[in-house]
Amino acid sequence: MELNVIDNGKCCFLFYRDALLAKSTDHDQMDIPTVQEVADLGLSTGGMLDVVAQDGTLIKALQLGEQTPLPDGWEWIGLRASFDVLPLQRYHQAGKAYQILYWDNHSRYCPSCGTPTVRMEPIMKRCPQCHYELYPPISTAIIVLVKRGEDEVLLVHARNFRGNFKGLVAGFLEAGETLEQCVEREVMEETGLQIAHIRYVSSQSWPYPSGLMVGFVADYVSGDIKMQEEELSTAAFYHRDHLPEIPRKLSIARRLIDLWLDRKI
Repeated sequence: MELNVIDNGKCCFLFYRDALLAKSTDHDQMDIPTVQEVADLGLSTGGMLDVVAQDGTLIKALQLGEQTPLPDGWEWIGLRASFDVLPLQRYHQAGKAYQILYWDNHSRYCPSCGTPTVRMEPIMKRCPQCHYELYPPISTAIIVLVKRGEDEVLLVHARNFRGNFKGLVAGFLEAGETLEQCVEREVMEETGLQIAHIRYVSSQSWPYPSGLMVGFVADYVSGDIKMQEEELSTAAFYHRDHLPEIPRKLSIARRLIDLWLDRKI
């Protein structure tokens, strides 16, 4: 496959660390520049990667080593914050672009023999020495809405949350576990509660940098809350009529809570 053929009309997802270059539009929102617009700003367009977005669109992606001052109408926006100002399609494309750039930067050498790798396909590299193949890794995590009866939900504040909102128990899948075993373990470790009737609801790509969140709902069975204090600062059951601040609509946590509020799970 031929890579890095410059098409000046294609969208260019340009990152500095986890900040994304975006331009103002006529509708008080932001959008992604084309390759030509990036070049017109005096920014480098060399070394761009071809990325096939989820909708099949071929886009361009590039990671800069330094942040450049921008003229009026242009901004560097954090990838998470871009959810609020970009069209949803562009936000999803940006997430894919960032994941591929992160993988490209962290797979330059073969982990088996140390030889520089060669990108053979959009999501595959090969070692020319030992022929080891590398693909973008995905870190799988569970997130679970635990309900007590029909009107109470378990909400927690994890110490790594950005803000004061209360969210859901979540954690990474460990080797040898099923997703359901991970749900049960994480709830027990973080809150000391026993749960049952674990059901899958939906999943979400979480490109910060390379995650997949798998969402579940479960029923409280027994136990008193005993917080894992190194992970959580608060944990409690809340009635649907008296909820605290909950996560933004960016996250699957909010999707699960909204489904519960609508009595759909």
